[in-house]
Amino acid sequence: MQTDLARILSVSGQHGLYQYIAQARTGAIAESLETKQRKVFSASSRISSLADIAIYTSEGELKLDQVFLAIKDALGDAEAPSPKAADKELIALFKKAIPNYDEDRFYVSHMRKVVDWYSQIVKYASLDFVKEEEQSDAKEA
Repeated sequence: MQTDLARILSVSGQHGLYQYIAQARTGAIAESLETKQRKVFSASSRISSLADIAIYTSEGELKLDQVFLAIKDALGDAEAPSPKAADKELIALFKKAIPNYDEDRFYVSHMRKVVDWYSQIVKYASLDFVKEEEQSDAKEA
């Protein structure tokens, strides 16, 4: 099964990732990837689609799907470090996966969040991402 990062949401103040289900009268309905419980998030909730998130590199921005695949390549068969791992361990992972990340704008706190999201995607979804062309084809159909 392919993962559509446009439908995977991060909600400020909520732990974990959510899959977008439907539009509600007062916001959005989403299901936790981990617990499968559905919640309604109000229009005032700060909701971000993972497809809209990128990290800063020396050449510009790198979309999150590409970041996840680079982390997978860097880790090989090993598990991702815990988001609570030592700063040195996270920095070493990102130096190996994305050697040109912008150290002035991509902080260890961001690395912790990306590693946490990566672990959840690996555990509850897949790293086989829907390509942008396939997303636009599905919207037109």
